[in-house]
Amino acid sequence: MRNRAAFLDRDGTVIKLVHHLTDPGDVKLIDGAGDAIRRLRAADWKVIVITNQSVIGRGKLTEAGLANVHAVMAAQLAADGTEVDDLYFCPLAPTQNDQRVIEDPMRKPGPGMLLKAAQDHDLDLARSWMVGDSLSDMLAGRNAGCRSLVVRTGYGHKVETDFDAEAANLAEAAEIILKEGDAP
Repeated sequence: MRNRAAFLDRDGTVIKLVHHLTDPGDVKLIDGAGDAIRRLRAADWKVIVITNQSVIGRGKLTEAGLANVHAVMAAQLAADGTEVDDLYFCPLAPTQNDQRVIEDPMRKPGPGMLLKAAQDHDLDLARSWMVGDSLSDMLAGRNAGCRSLVVRTGYGHKVETDFDAEAANLAEAAEIILKEGDAP
């Protein structure tokens, strides 16, 4: 049987939203995020972060700088007794503001990062969830064949609820995923 995954957006879902985050000192887990990830992994869910990182394409951060940001996030998760199974990022900057438009398959709302993760980790996308705080997150999940769950942290209060589920935060999202399971 193929694996299932909880794909998580980074900014506004796992860590507090900082517009164009470049300083590792600004990384702070959203309350309950570490516990949510630990519970999902304990229930045999792969937990994979899927994040657009236009700060690289905009010239505000290098890939080495992004690695430093991710190292701080990983250290904070480790302090909560957990980790993510993998992390995928797209460095491209958007050329327009419509979150529904797929400019490149690897940039959300394109499904490319999820499809790559599915290939790398032998994942069944129909058994998986995409959790995030933006329309592009929700559409990336839908475009990849996952169920989509919007969290109301970060930009989530702006997203219409025409998706599979909604939650106040990642901790509540984990409860929904654990309850609903992986049956489409």
